[in-house]
Amino acid sequence: MLTKRIIPCLDVKDGRTVKGINFEGLADVGDPVALGERYALEGADELVYLDISATREGRGTFTRLVSRVADRVNIPFTVGGGISSLDDAAALLDAGADKISINSAAVRDPRLISDIARRYGSQFVVVAIDARSGADGEWHVTTHGGTRLADRLLFPWAKEAQERGAGEILFTSMDHDGTRSGYPCDLYRRLTSSLSIPVIASGGAGSPDDIADVLTLGGADAALAASIFHYGEISIRDLKARLADRNIQVRVV
Repeated sequence: MLTKRIIPCLDVKDGRTVKGINFEGLADVGDPVALGERYALEGADELVYLDISATREGRGTFTRLVSRVADRVNIPFTVGGGISSLDDAAALLDAGADKISINSAAVRDPRLISDIARRYGSQFVVVAIDARSGADGEWHVTTHGGTRLADRLLFPWAKEAQERGAGEILFTSMDHDGTRSGYPCDLYRRLTSSLSIPVIASGGAGSPDDIADVLTLGGADAALAASIFHYGEISIRDLKARLADRNIQVRVV
């Protein structure tokens, strides 16, 4: 049985960690450097830093902040936001990122996935997908922080990303993001069953049971969460103890 990963997410805007509901109504929840260090000490398996306004504002990710976070954590560190070229990926690698996450730019030009994977390896490439359910029953991909609807559907796009060299898929259900109402486990089960690469579940964690469910019923390889950690509802150490009690294999600090 493979060990399941717990991954705190730092959504960063203007150098501060923020959190909202359905990608809107963002509230300041703290300094990303301090939060990243705290989560690493608590036993997080990885850390994800997403500069959520970079693509919308048409600029690159702030590599200086990435360097500061990387200097304070000793766990794998994934960075996304505003990455649209091999040079952007190289700059983040130089700044201390272990992986990069691409979203809008990959939708615009899927060759970017292949180009980065060829140069650095698939393990360096996480393709993030933000999607919402439509009236037609399909899950529609969005870009630019969820503000634009793309001409792509979740399952075919995830499959293409895998074929182009993505090492992991980070899927966020926009319908559930920040609601703390639980993950759509049936949807994750369908997605994980259709792919051979790891899937990180994002959007909806409100309790340890929600995370346990998506890791078991949903088949996700990792659970990414923000609100329950940022607001101190449970520590990563205590969460992992709860998961272990349910016979879910996790790395215990």
